[in-house]
Amino acid sequence: MEGILKSIEHNPLDSKQDLQDALRQLVRPLKPLYAAGGSRLPIKGSSAGYGEEIAGMEGFSRILWGIVPHLAGGGTDELWEDCLRGIISGTDPEHKDYWGDVGDYDQRLVEMAVLGMALSMIPERIWEPLEERQRRNLYNWLNTINSHPCHDCNWLFFHVMVNMGFYKTGQRYDKVQMEKNLQRIEQFYLGCGWYSDGEGGHSDYYVPFAIHYYGLVYSKLMEKEDPERCLRFKERAKQFAGDFIQWFSSDGAALAYGRSMTYRFAQSAFWSAFAYAEAWTDTFTPGVVKGLILRNLRWWFKQPIFDAGGVLTVGYAYPNLVMGENYNSPGSPYWALKTFLVLALEDSERFWCEPEQELPSLPALSVQEEPHLVLCRQKSTGHVTAFNAGHLSSNEHTHTSAKYEKFAYSSAFGFSVPRAEWGLGQAAMDSMLGLSERDNLYRVRRKNEETWIRGHVLYARWLPWSNVEVETWIVAGLPWHVRIHRITTGRSLDAAEGGFALGLQEEQGVKVNGQDVRAVNATGHSGIHCLLGYDEGLIVYPNANTNLLHPRTVLPTLVAALEPGTHILAAAVYGQPGSGEGPELEEALQGLGVTVEPGTVVIKLEDGEALRIG
Repeated sequence: MEGILKSIEHNPLDSKQDLQDALRQLVRPLKPLYAAGGSRLPIKGSSAGYGEEIAGMEGFSRILWGIVPHLAGGGTDELWEDCLRGIISGTDPEHKDYWGDVGDYDQRLVEMAVLGMALSMIPERIWEPLEERQRRNLYNWLNTINSHPCHDCNWLFFHVMVNMGFYKTGQRYDKVQMEKNLQRIEQFYLGCGWYSDGEGGHSDYYVPFAIHYYGLVYSKLMEKEDPERCLRFKERAKQFAGDFIQWFSSDGAALAYGRSMTYRFAQSAFWSAFAYAEAWTDTFTPGVVKGLILRNLRWWFKQPIFDAGGVLTVGYAYPNLVMGENYNSPGSPYWALKTFLVLALEDSERFWCEPEQELPSLPALSVQEEPHLVLCRQKSTGHVTAFNAGHLSSNEHTHTSAKYEKFAYSSAFGFSVPRAEWGLGQAAMDSMLGLSERDNLYRVRRKNEETWIRGHVLYARWLPWSNVEVETWIVAGLPWHVRIHRITTGRSLDAAEGGFALGLQEEQGVKVNGQDVRAVNATGHSGIHCLLGYDEGLIVYPNANTNLLHPRTVLPTLVAALEPGTHILAAAVYGQPGSGEGPELEEALQGLGVTVEPGTVVIKLEDGEALRIG
């Protein structure tokens, strides 16, 4: 097994053959793990909220996201015989390995989508070989999706995918349900290529690797039947691509932001769907898109994301259950195989024939109003950071505040989630302001009452308690950015502001000079400097496994004690990967248009207006 892991780490990923090899390297370790009947892939380890039987079915289906396009593009795989046997037994209500009757909002509804795609893309492999009874069982089991609601978000595409499969194989399909869902998804469209994941939902990776992904698959397979909608899906994807490319660093790393980060290299699944639908533009050529996919995969395959047997783990850049969601079973990470959709392209397609290209020239600042983000790119290091105005609503997913309400999300520093509720070490508040009622239990931003973006300046107003109002201004930039808070409190509070979490190493320098705190090692620099209001600086060593990129981190932090009244807190935050030095603070403040006066911070906006906070 060590040989398999070593080979995928060193797979050059230059050609279609290399990518086919990578898929085999990913799925081959799973072959001995299939249950006796073949309909479940019960990877042992942790559990999800929906139980072991359903988790085994989930693991089985997620492998198909890679195998189906591999077969569609002319590939062969020894696992398909096992997969087809599992589909036959899993959809047979009289078989002991039957997948079971589904209910409303059932996880198995999610897993049906890839079977719909398989019916559409490889009917000669999944439909035509079946006997009449087996076809009836498969149809009947999948058709139950038309009798059960899915969550009002990207899940609506699961009905569409299954019914598209029925249509493509000449079976009865629910055209009304299909159209209803497509029209409802239309209501999630925000403009400029962006959707929200449900009405009032977040705009995160579920936009590229779910909503756009399914829309592009649909646009390829239903182009003749539904040309107007298919063209609209493609045009929106082209528009979205102009923003989404900003989420990727030149080394292949992408922003860590939002939930479902355990899907890892699904980060580049959008680009695979873009290529599959041939949505080329003058900017997004086959070579550029190819580079985005392959660099992202190379970056991921260099991370310790496998267990000793070569099986993907729950986690991000290393195995980590702390950051996972309640819906993450041991098989969940294989949703990442959606990125292998490009294997469905024939060998003669432009994607395979044209050489890989580097990132095109991109602006240093990208204002993305729809997801409430301003992205900054440092050309010298490739570092990408998304500064976040925040959201007016929230949800109940695990660690929602950490995943959606930090002030900054970075390709080089990742982000952290809390380990528990006691103290700064367990709270792991990188890129956050935490407030405590002097009891060592910290509240952070969960949702906002008001937000806006004006150029490189972001604003949010949030209420951690009913009688505590925080107004936050973020002045975006790299490697320095500035945060200002005006806190009006009716209670005594302790405040703590964290910079970027830097991966902890044996040899590193840590410096605390009053209200200036810095940490530096071979991976980079992280620092935070008081501009106004803080009492002192300190170094926090967050609990292990709180950061997505590094198991252990060091976190420069500023703290203050606040009595009832109004207070101004302001800090300059520094983050840069690698060994290079950035500009000094005074030069950086001038470049950001920030001036500090006694008790006041002045921000020069792009239209020339001066914003005085004091």
